[in-house]
Amino acid sequence: MLAVLAHVGNSTTQEQALQCLFRVFSIVVFGSIVNEGYVNRLEETEEHCIFNRNRNACNYGITVGVLAFLSCLLYLALDAYFPQISSVKDRKKAVLSDIGVSAFWAFLWFVGFCFLTNQWQASKPEDNPLNEGGDAARAAITFSFFSIFTWVGQAFLAYQRFRLGADSALFSQDYMDPSQDSGMPYAPYTNEEDATDAVGTYQQPPPADAFDTETQGYQTQNY
Repeated sequence: MLAVLAHVGNSTTQEQALQCLFRVFSIVVFGSIVNEGYVNRLEETEEHCIFNRNRNACNYGITVGVLAFLSCLLYLALDAYFPQISSVKDRKKAVLSDIGVSAFWAFLWFVGFCFLTNQWQASKPEDNPLNEGGDAARAAITFSFFSIFTWVGQAFLAYQRFRLGADSALFSQDYMDPSQDSGMPYAPYTNEEDATDAVGTYQQPPPADAFDTETQGYQTQNY
């Protein structure tokens, strides 16, 4: 049991480290697009998205980055609250939701990476003659790519924690947190007087000879 709890603790520590990377990557992606993701031509006053003048590309990067950042904060709070969850069903739901949400975000970051890369390659030099915001665009693409693997790693660690819980007492109906167990499973106490009374009042069954004596006293009558 101690080994299982140690594995769970290590997994939780690794998940918290990954969540720190999630927040950093998310900030870099949406921060780069917000600050330098919109440029305009010399004769224009309205700014357009640096990714092939496609506003949807910038909106996608910003939205995914912000929501991923908020999701990291939510599951960081859930990890801190997880040891206090006493219900078996709630523990399973929490871990399974972590697996599903992590896989979902890995998919969204994959789509974002492909979308931003495609639109950046399709961008025309005349749309950005001064090459403004090029570093920001490349940073958003690069950290979108890194986010795919970090979210996949998060899903894998959550799956490992689910397997450890399923193979141990963490998801068992009889599981009880040792810190919340106030009583020890000692045998019930009985004093010597009670034991003596119990022995004194016990009566042995009559010997088998008693039944033989009664049967010997019975005489059959011949008719």
